[in-house]
Amino acid sequence: MTIKDLAAKTGYAVGTVSRALNNHPNVSDKARKAILKAARESGFELNVNAKQLKQHRSTTVLVVVKGTRNELFGEMVESIQNLIAQTRYQLVVDYMDEDLNEVHRALQLCREKKPLGILFLGGNNQNFVRDFEKIDIPCVLVTNDASQLSFENLSSVSTDDLEAASSAIDTLISLGHSRIAIIGGNRAISDTSRLRYEGCMRSFDRHGIVFDTGRDYQGVRYSYQDGYQATQALLEKGCRFTAIFAIADVMAIGAIRALRENGLRVPEDVSVMGIDGLPLGGYLVPQLATVRQSVHLLAQRSVEILLGCIEDGGPACHETIPFQVLPRESIRAISY
Repeated sequence: MTIKDLAAKTGYAVGTVSRALNNHPNVSDKARKAILKAARESGFELNVNAKQLKQHRSTTVLVVVKGTRNELFGEMVESIQNLIAQTRYQLVVDYMDEDLNEVHRALQLCREKKPLGILFLGGNNQNFVRDFEKIDIPCVLVTNDASQLSFENLSSVSTDDLEAASSAIDTLISLGHSRIAIIGGNRAISDTSRLRYEGCMRSFDRHGIVFDTGRDYQGVRYSYQDGYQATQALLEKGCRFTAIFAIADVMAIGAIRALRENGLRVPEDVSVMGIDGLPLGGYLVPQLATVRQSVHLLAQRSVEILLGCIEDGGPACHETIPFQVLPRESIRAISY
């Protein structure tokens, strides 16, 4: 008989059965008694040698980073490295293309690295729906809300992307802008891109502004170059706008460069606003208006939750980290 058989017999999840058999504290007395009783009646014996082998096979914590040019994730990885360096664990960081399936990559790395837990930086929740059940170690999805996925070993720490983007558009509209172009991501493969787009649409609807997605939206990758090229494309097809909202600071910085090369001043001719709050934005001329996420707090809570699950068998939990709107020098009020 296996742990999965015991789970089926008792009606408890595999993780709950495992914690009860291994005497972890995060199991109710009722569940523990029922599971141990079923184990005795079935003649189940925990394979101590296999358990010890599993415990000593690795001290690795894995970070899977979706996207190779997203500076927000680069800053977050640095924070995670500093936090893990204060523990007994070793960190392995794996960067992958943003178009690929992060859960498939994690499964491959689990076979190679035998990690104790995984931090996913970015992701598409549909990939988790299809494939995550094959992963049986504690995981935390960072920057995406996984609360609706209901996996016992998958936690999440995120910012409310929908509200953050909605607040950015609200800010631009409050300054008199109604012709706003958006530089976004691929909404089909990125939950962050989809939610930030939906937040923009919510703000437009609330203010009675009609937005033409086919004309005024450019979906690109998260990079300076793509923000630059998206702005060039908007200008080349004759879009008329007084403001650009880019769903990542790296895109916004690329957009500012493209505008200036086309003889447009920021913010005198076009206001530009981003989201993420990269430190670089505060040193640009003009300073980049943005919606800032707390990278350190996202990293800190993600590491704390993951290590709690690894060491104490803690249950999955889901937290939302607040954001801050920074209306800095790259945007201005206009009047008609």
